[in-house]
Amino acid sequence: MSGTSNKLVIIGVGHVGSQVLSTAIAHQIASEIALIDIDEEKAMGEALDADHATPFDYNANIYVHKGTYQDCADAKVIIMCAGPSVLRGENLDRLVLAGRNAETVKEVMSQIVQYTQDAVIIFITNPLDITTYYAANYFGYPQGKLFGTGTTLETARLKRILADRYNVAPGSVQAFMLGEHGNSAFPAWSMVNIGGVPADQLDDYFEVSSPIDRAAIGKQVVQVAYDVLNGKGWTNTGIAMGAVRLAKAVLFDERFVGPVSVTMNGEYGIDEKVSLSIPCVIGKNGVEKRLPLPLPETEILQMKNCAKTVRAVLDSIHL
Repeated sequence: MSGTSNKLVIIGVGHVGSQVLSTAIAHQIASEIALIDIDEEKAMGEALDADHATPFDYNANIYVHKGTYQDCADAKVIIMCAGPSVLRGENLDRLVLAGRNAETVKEVMSQIVQYTQDAVIIFITNPLDITTYYAANYFGYPQGKLFGTGTTLETARLKRILADRYNVAPGSVQAFMLGEHGNSAFPAWSMVNIGGVPADQLDDYFEVSSPIDRAAIGKQVVQVAYDVLNGKGWTNTGIAMGAVRLAKAVLFDERFVGPVSVTMNGEYGIDEKVSLSIPCVIGKNGVEKRLPLPLPETEILQMKNCAKTVRAVLDSIHL
């Protein structure tokens, strides 16, 4: 099998990339999946192992194989996972990775653009907003066709925390974490609701025993990333689900709304050249529409703080 019409390429098959592969197969979002890694034996082994999962009758007959950058030529979606991650015991701020992974982005994007400017590229590589900004602005790739997973994972964590507090299904929670994928991310409380009940009325409707502590929840969403990292040594399950959700939105032209990392174009009065997460409509062309929803001044100030945080790191690596 080759040249199938619903093709996914995964670049980097470490902890995150291999989990993206497993999740993509489980959700049957693509008819062909090509794996690219600097360690070709690792890519071959992951492809072979995954291929042995496809004969089971609850799986589609997905063609999984080790690939090369030439596979990008007819890919619909490319998920970029390559590059080292924060390790247990290191300085845990994602932004320390900026210097390490800028070179990885250069190597990968220089290869991709030789074969396509049509595929939608979804970035996972950390520090996410740094790598996304670099990839989207320095290699001539079409605007909107390249974006980062952004605060998709933080948003999922926020929804889980609120769902547990109010004893509802997480899918019933409408909420966004915005800004940086990292320590300055913040909950946009002005947008939070459950079944149409706004954030400032949730405690009354759901009869909880103690008042909500918004500041504590915001800190918890950020801290839980480090709890996972310290517990198992890496994070991969949640981010893989988030990336596959975005890839599915592209492959099925769903026009799904989620918070993804894009280069800011003056939204919220942000003048810095940075990538941050705002709600966007995701479809077959990638970011089909940005949704800079109205925020109160307090949340706009938090967005501006995120911009300054990310821009300082970009400046430090001369981008």
